[in-house]
Amino acid sequence: MDYYEISEANQPPRKKRSSGMLWNILTILVLVTILCVVSVFFLIFVDPYSNLNPFPPPTLFPSLVPPTATVTPRFTLIPSWTPTNGITQSPGSPQTTPVPAATETPAVNPAAMNPPATPQAGGYAFVVQEGSPSAIAWTTFHPDSGCEWTGVAGQATSLNGEAVKGLFVQLGGTLPGAEPVEKLVMTGLAEQYGPGGFEIIIDNSLVATDETLWIQVLDQQNLPISDQVYFNTYDDCEKNLNIIYFEQLQ
Repeated sequence: MDYYEISEANQPPRKKRSSGMLWNILTILVLVTILCVVSVFFLIFVDPYSNLNPFPPPTLFPSLVPPTATVTPRFTLIPSWTPTNGITQSPGSPQTTPVPAATETPAVNPAAMNPPATPQAGGYAFVVQEGSPSAIAWTTFHPDSGCEWTGVAGQATSLNGEAVKGLFVQLGGTLPGAEPVEKLVMTGLAEQYGPGGFEIIIDNSLVATDETLWIQVLDQQNLPISDQVYFNTYDDCEKNLNIIYFEQLQ
């Protein structure tokens, strides 16, 4: 045996480079794959509707928006509603007669209403029925309530005696101590006085006045179609409710 063979035998066996290189390549591929998967998950999380998502969420339908109403019904007024601008007139002052425009077309009320006739020249379409106003006890229409209140009520009827709904009845004037009163209600909301009935609570106590209060019928445009009717109130449970009925002119 020569020296060369002895030196070769003493050297340790060499590791194969091919095996180490293969593992490095596989490791790099695994890292790249993990990075790609994480990126895809991140994109799907940010945008669930992305094309990368194999199971996208269902498409939401646009919400249906109801059409905007163009006309607001005026039946939403309640007896306690107070107008911001009303027509007031002091006792003794001359009455103003509304004159309809020659070219104006009368407004058509809903089917539930009975439209009043156009006022005649020099007068109003509605007048007070004979016997009105009359002060009665509250027990006739409110048997279950107390008498510690003052009110005015009634009804509006058409030419043929049918109830008229959808008109406005305005209360104005002053209470003792010069306290102004201004309220507005609609006919047809207090059917205990008839199909076209109305009711206004003047005060939550018994109040005596001497023609300092009045009511007046208005049309859908807030124009007066009756005269201002002045009435008295009494500090008496037997006369705490004034009844005033309006009827349409012939």
